[in-house]
Amino acid sequence: MEVVATAKWVRTTARKGRLVAATVEGLPVGDALTILAFTPRAAAIEVAKVIKSAAANAEHNYNLDVSTLRVSRIEIDGATVIKRFRPRAQGRAFSILKRTCHLRAVVSDDTALAQQRQRRRRAPAAEAAPAPKPTPAPERRPARAPRARKTATVEEKTTAAAAAEAETEE
Repeated sequence: MEVVATAKWVRTTARKGRLVAATVEGLPVGDALTILAFTPRAAAIEVAKVIKSAAANAEHNYNLDVSTLRVSRIEIDGATVIKRFRPRAQGRAFSILKRTCHLRAVVSDDTALAQQRQRRRRAPAAEAAPAPKPTPAPERRPARAPRARKTATVEEKTTAAAAAEAETEE
């Protein structure tokens, strides 16, 4: 069974949160919290809070054993941006963007994960369709020889120009 916990408008960027979340996805909840406790990033504190909340939800609402829970996925989406301004020289103002994000942690018990794996293994074997026949490659036309360019040499140009002048004089 999957249990979800969310934290909204967390004051960290989504990119920084995703770096931390990628380190603990798929781990047991206890191991994930231990790793996050020693991760030297500010986002690790917020990710740990959401994982603890999801584990507490699973224990309290669904009577699941916390020792069997795994962090199945952590979704981190960007939220609103708080805009502030700093004064600069000659009456100008530079903007400061204080980004926020929404965290969603999903934990599930090991038995559910094992059942999903078994279903995935059985499904392709039961519904095995014959492999499609490979389509033949289209026939290629032979390459054409490049066209010869009509470029006149300097001598031909001068003789053509001289001939043209001679005709105009006559």
